[in-house]
Amino acid sequence: MEQVNQYDIVLVNLDPTIGSEMKKTRPCVVLSPNEMNKYLHTIVIAPLTSNSKPYPTRVEVRHKTTKGWIVIDQIRTIDRLRIVKRFESLTEKEIEKVKAVIHETFVD
Repeated sequence: MEQVNQYDIVLVNLDPTIGSEMKKTRPCVVLSPNEMNKYLHTIVIAPLTSNSKPYPTRVEVRHKTTKGWIVIDQIRTIDRLRIVKRFESLTEKEIEKVKAVIHETFVD
């Protein structure tokens, strides 16, 4: 797998899962910083979903032509072997919103 960068959208096989964890192969956003992504075998991601309500822990984005939400409340660490494909990156505006929601959710 090629190098992935923070805020890239990647296709990830999330199975197997348990309980309410997000399932199946789906787009996810890489949250871990590039320094970690370069040297570690694990990547921190947040999955995307196309079915959501506007929860405070969800960030609305456009992936290709589909509207979706980054699910900040389902952040997880995966082995990079789960990554199937790399897509585009988030826009600057989307990145700023992700940072704000992460800060609001986990720091304040």
